[in-house]
Amino acid sequence: MSNPNRYTLTAALPYANGPLHIGHLAGVYIPSDIYARYLRRKGMDVAFIGGSDEHGIPITIRAKKENTTPQAIVDKYHELIKETLEKFGVSFDHYSRTSNPKHHEVSSDFFLNLYKKGKFTEEVSEQFYDEEAKEFLADRYIVGECPRCQNPNAYGDQCESCGSTLSPTELINPRSALSGNTPVLKETKNWYLPLNEYEDFLKEWILEGHKNDWKSNVYGQVKSWIDDGLKPRAMTRDLNWGVKVPLPEAEGKVLYVWFDAPIGYITSTIEWAEENGKNWKDYWQNPDTKLIHFIGKDNIVFHCIIFPAMLKAHGDYILPENVPANEFMNLEDDKISTSRNWAVWGHEYLEEFPGQQDVLRYVLTANLPENKDNNFTWKDFQTKNNSELVGILGNFINRVMVLTHKYYDGIIPEKTIEFEELNQLKDFAQKIGGHLEKFEFRNALMEYMNLARLGNQFLQSQEPWKKQDNPEEVKGIMYAAAQIAGMLAELGEPFLPFTSEKLFKMLNISPMSWNELENINEIIPSGHQLNPSELVFAKIEDETIEFQINKLNQSKTLNNMTNLNAEPQRETIQFDDFMKIDMRVGTILEAEKVEKADKLLKLKVDTGIDIRTIVSGIAESFTPEEIIGKQVTVLVNLAPRKIRGIESQGMLLLTDKEDGKLTFLAPEEKTQNGVNIG
Repeated sequence: MSNPNRYTLTAALPYANGPLHIGHLAGVYIPSDIYARYLRRKGMDVAFIGGSDEHGIPITIRAKKENTTPQAIVDKYHELIKETLEKFGVSFDHYSRTSNPKHHEVSSDFFLNLYKKGKFTEEVSEQFYDEEAKEFLADRYIVGECPRCQNPNAYGDQCESCGSTLSPTELINPRSALSGNTPVLKETKNWYLPLNEYEDFLKEWILEGHKNDWKSNVYGQVKSWIDDGLKPRAMTRDLNWGVKVPLPEAEGKVLYVWFDAPIGYITSTIEWAEENGKNWKDYWQNPDTKLIHFIGKDNIVFHCIIFPAMLKAHGDYILPENVPANEFMNLEDDKISTSRNWAVWGHEYLEEFPGQQDVLRYVLTANLPENKDNNFTWKDFQTKNNSELVGILGNFINRVMVLTHKYYDGIIPEKTIEFEELNQLKDFAQKIGGHLEKFEFRNALMEYMNLARLGNQFLQSQEPWKKQDNPEEVKGIMYAAAQIAGMLAELGEPFLPFTSEKLFKMLNISPMSWNELENINEIIPSGHQLNPSELVFAKIEDETIEFQINKLNQSKTLNNMTNLNAEPQRETIQFDDFMKIDMRVGTILEAEKVEKADKLLKLKVDTGIDIRTIVSGIAESFTPEEIIGKQVTVLVNLAPRKIRGIESQGMLLLTDKEDGKLTFLAPEEKTQNGVNIG
């Protein structure tokens, strides 16, 4: 579509089960915001839509881990995510959430529309069931070995190690994430969307229609799925958290999260339209609208196969013109992992780098994983800030401001010389716009920085500070330099909105339309008064970067621990200290409760060297009857001490189990009492 009347831009709905990290920002939110800002500057009618996905299985898993409710989890993280995006300048026209009653209504209506048209098939299938938890297991509650890369902790819907999309029955040695037990297969009825019936449509629409304009990584993944043959996919789940299936015979079932989540885009648009006096159908059902989905590569199948099949089945909706999915952003040469805390969290960055949102926006845009996975390192972050933002862009702006105030009290001088650089300004607007139209954000940013380089080279070659004896030439130089500075303020807004706002204020100018910028040589007229100068970017010191690297290294140390709940290692002892400890195998001969002491048992223990009394706080884990005759490990040379008036002559060695109960440290097989341990 070459000349759309309006644009609907959607950004993937983040799961509201945790905060945002740089992978989310680089994969979806910064590129989508750059594009939305660019279109608005072009004068386009834009609806930039987002929201939190609050019905995902990861949310229920987190709620169970934290012993709280799914609603409490989504309430917490929806606000954190929304605030983080706002503070990074992501300019959504509307940011909603799928737990809103409106979304339940819209999703239910969508389902019923397909149901009444006979678009679903009802199938009884065997699904994994946890007999201990007494519930069917959604895909994310099933963990096992990935059949493709042998990752032992792949989920039932996806392997986060190799990125493969899976089904639960493909997992090797599956286990329940609820109980750890091996699940059993049990019959249940669900409603399926027969994706196989949409193969011809998808082939014609994507494989033929978008062969030349969709990114190769997106096109390739879609082609692979279609070539393998599509299969019916369940659009309902046996679960108690989500949008209830609006059928009387569907008690205890909700809509599949990948059915209701993309409908969240529609709901959010409806809410925005109602608040702004617009017709939402113009943005979803009018063929003059260009629909674009910004997503990460793990969502390609859902946005390019499942959701389009749903829209096609409904019949009233337009299809996306493009789905410019990015690959993954890695961190310090390792895959970002929320479970391992290997991430740079957005909200923490905002706290630790106040007022420097654009630095991260710049570095992530420069490293966007547009066609393959890319890498973020703190050293590169520092280099790009100090060498490029401070050394190139900030340096040029500062020189223009300082010299103009010094020579002309901040008033732009008249144009006395025709420099070729002035004729190049509109070329930069055209080149940057051309890259953005093709979703080439890295190239667009590179051209922007080339304009800043041009400015520095111009001043360095002209050296106005050495030409004070030729005031007319200096005026022409400083007039030209001011035009370059003005164009940097204008063209930088999609990438660096906070910086551009600062530059607009310093230069005392307002944003122009992008169309004007593509056909203009003068941004700031002669006689225009500049405002006082401000520091645009600040150098980031080594200590700041070392702090961030150490923070990541601490995460790595914790990840190498086999038990994250283990107590820290105690003070180091010498070998001679250890040799003083005398531990023996013993057998409990008698056991009885200590009066008025719920936790204590009085024991008679045969240590092989004698029979002695030991008082031990194990009554909450064992009854006296069950431990008589049990072999144990005894620290025999511990100084005697009186407990509840009873002299205890040693200590038994025990440890905690996962359920909080104690267990004895004892030999696996029966051993002679008195055998020395160590």
